This record gives sequence, structure tokens and C-alpha cells, in this order.
Amino acid sequence: MASTQSLLEQTDAPTDRPRAELDVRSLGPPGPLQRTLEQLASLDDEAVLVQRNDRAPQFLYPKLEDRGYVYKTVEQANEIATVIWRPSP
Repeated sequence: MASTQSLLEQTDAPTDRPRAELDVRSLGPPGPLQRTLEQLASLDDEAVLVQRNDRAPQFLYPKLEDRGYVYKTVEQANEIATVIWRPSP
């Protein structure tokens, strides 16, 4: 499993903001989508969320875009991580 810092370095996500991680690899659909949206709703707008999954969250992407988030999915050998953040104003 890649470190959070190494994942952030592979994206354009801000590295100076608070971070949260969410591991949804053990959940079947629609669990990862629901948990991720719930987690984002509870986080400060400045936070960066790293969602660790076993597949690319295709159904999550349009929901993130609708809510004004930016994201980048990074594929590793044993996981797929999606880094999610709000753009700077």
C-alpha cells in the first residue's frame, strides 16, 4: 500500500491541507460511493480525502464533479486510490 504522501505527489492535490483517508476496498457497491460522499460531507472544505479502493470508482466521478470537487485516481499494484479535494478559491 502506497503512503498517502506518495499518492499526493502523483496528483495536483494540495499537500499543505489536512488529510483524511477512507479504505473502502472491502465494501461492495454501492458502499464505496455512499461512504465516500458521507465522509466528504463531514470534512472541512480544505481537507483532502484519499479513498483507497480495489477498483476505479466510475460512478463516483460525476457526483464529485456535480459537487465541485477535483479528483485524481492513481493505480497501484494492489489498490486504486482516488485523491479528492476542493480547488482553491
